[in-house]
Amino acid sequence: MNILIADDENDIRNLLKISLEENGYTVLTAQNGREAWDILREREVHLAILDVMMPVMDGFNLLRKIREHSTIPVIFLTARGDDMDKVLGLGLGADDYLVKPFSIAELIARVGAQLRRNNEYLLTKEKSNSSITYGNLTVDKEKCCAFKDGEPIELGAKEYKLLLHFIENPERVFTKRQLYQAVWGEEYYFDDNTVMVHISRVRSRIEDDPQKPKYLKTIRGIGYKFHYTGE
Repeated sequence: MNILIADDENDIRNLLKISLEENGYTVLTAQNGREAWDILREREVHLAILDVMMPVMDGFNLLRKIREHSTIPVIFLTARGDDMDKVLGLGLGADDYLVKPFSIAELIARVGAQLRRNNEYLLTKEKSNSSITYGNLTVDKEKCCAFKDGEPIELGAKEYKLLLHFIENPERVFTKRQLYQAVWGEEYYFDDNTVMVHISRVRSRIEDDPQKPKYLKTIRGIGYKFHYTGE
């Protein structure tokens, strides 16, 4: 885990660097907000510890720039212990606020807690993004399988890719050539009949009545559209 320390006090930076490295972290340091911002743009940082009063760019303005692009945990470590400063820092998106003088043990514990919380958030987000639900159909991209009303649907590899392409692009109309390029990966070769056969197979798996599709609609003279009517 990479941790950025931005503080204009050399002794503070060295103390934090040594303590965090002893706990297994990789530490990057900056003596002002501008240096810290340059590091954040060039390196992967998992957590930032910022002073408020820094030259060139202060901690509050640095946090504003961070929150325009990133959700990494940010801990303010500052001598400014006024309640209004705490409210401002937390309101700008800081995750924690520790006032100097501080306990190294407490800071290490807070760093660990913020990293654990952020990892749990990222895992939950990744898991939620791995499946797509549309109507009563769900596609699990991680397991490469599909479900209707919670029951698994038997699909061949190309049928699964076809359904995934549709469910990721609802309401869009695709020609047969576009579908062939997207699913079969052939830019120049095109087999009209192959697409039609696989469309028919997908319909037989996902529709209650393939003759009256609720999902996979034929747009006459153009192609197909994935649109759930719910009727």
